[in-house]
Amino acid sequence: MNYILLIAYGILNMLFVLLISPLFISLIKIVKAHAQKRRGPPILQTYRNLAKLLKKETIYSTNSSWIMRVTPIVNVAAILVASLFVPLIVLPQPNDLVGNIILFLYLLAMAKFFMALSGLDAGSTFGGMGSSREMAISALIEPIIIVVFAALAFAFKTINLPEMFRGALTSNVLVDPVLILISISIFIVIIVESARVPVDNPETHLELTMIHEAMILEQSGKNLAMMEMSSAMKQLLLMGVLINILVPWGLTPDFTAPAILISVGAFVLKAVVLAVIIGLFESSCAKSRLFRLPGLFAIALFLSIVTLIIEVFA
Repeated sequence: MNYILLIAYGILNMLFVLLISPLFISLIKIVKAHAQKRRGPPILQTYRNLAKLLKKETIYSTNSSWIMRVTPIVNVAAILVASLFVPLIVLPQPNDLVGNIILFLYLLAMAKFFMALSGLDAGSTFGGMGSSREMAISALIEPIIIVVFAALAFAFKTINLPEMFRGALTSNVLVDPVLILISISIFIVIIVESARVPVDNPETHLELTMIHEAMILEQSGKNLAMMEMSSAMKQLLLMGVLINILVPWGLTPDFTAPAILISVGAFVLKAVVLAVIIGLFESSCAKSRLFRLPGLFAIALFLSIVTLIIEVFA
């Protein structure tokens, strides 16, 4: 019976991530547009863009190799597998072997690695520039991400994400200063890993500022749709980590239809609030110069180190 529930959990979580992740890309754009006194796109615009791309022809550069062809599949597959590690609506059973935080980070790093390779593979100047910038930023932020999630593991005494969420459900998170500090660090990680202002601007193709967009500039058709979808899913999973650590209410261990519907509604509501906060944060700051980004990363590192010190020595 446990295996049946585990399979049902995996299918439900992956389908939910696939269906809901594009919604928050559009929502963040709408919030930014209204903050800048613009109209903004329709809420379903990201879905329409993906549907259009799926109908278009995929074109490859004559300089590209198999890397360009497998990268979209690897990205989508890695993020979908990573979605099994972050329960968004239903908590798996305590003895289910899902949720290892180290493997979760490895899956995200693998997707990023292949994306950087595909940027180099086409042989374009912009792709190489974007991959170079992405790896330079990753060399700084990846160790910080490890420290941030290590602090999270120390705070909950486990490296299993579902167990962290289960622990957050039984504790008064909003008055716990340690978890508030680590939540700020996770928010910064979301901004960096989602290629958002002030680190990057996902809505521009200006060669002086683009990082993520430069790496997928040579992608087209179904491949571009898969790359955009993997970015949206990655953002949602990181949002899910922050949401279910800071405000875990609504998560349910019961695999029943009423409990699942309530959990879906609760998660969507919390994710909408977080998307609005991300949109307002982006609207309140400008794109930073590349050499000023370590200052933002240092905030996440400092807060996570403070959390580690508190957890280890206090």
